[in-house]
Amino acid sequence: MIRTGIGYDSHRFSGKKGLVLGGVFIPEAPGLEGHSDADVVIHALIDALLGAAGAGNIGRLFPDDDPRYKGIASSVLLEKTMEVLAPARVIQNIDVIILAEEPRIEPYSAAMQKKLAALCGIMPEQVSVKGKSNEGMGFVGRREGIASFVSVLIRGEEI
Repeated sequence: MIRTGIGYDSHRFSGKKGLVLGGVFIPEAPGLEGHSDADVVIHALIDALLGAAGAGNIGRLFPDDDPRYKGIASSVLLEKTMEVLAPARVIQNIDVIILAEEPRIEPYSAAMQKKLAALCGIMPEQVSVKGKSNEGMGFVGRREGIASFVSVLIRGEEI
């Protein structure tokens, strides 16, 4: 059986320096507010994977009122998500769009592609990471935060 999932996440800027996107640390970029490290890419990816598997959402699996997840690296949350999915489900494709006026995503997209592939146990060629400006519109355009959309394709016997 083949299933698709779509995930979305957004966070506002925190005023601190240092941003994590797609598991990659960008020290010169403004940071994001969140219960964990606020990695909008990984949060959207987790929701896409859980949606494709019919296994709920990130808030159900990792509630933001649970102190165990305060400040946790989103990559750890993704590893735990992969345990929920494996071994009966295999990721075929991950497609990421990051909406941000800053930082520019292109210089980091290859590193994010490799990091996400490694975390998900797939080849980098199965991951696409793209940055898009919001052309000055909305909260992204006003430089209030960053958002990400992720779509996934998974297959498995027990979906």
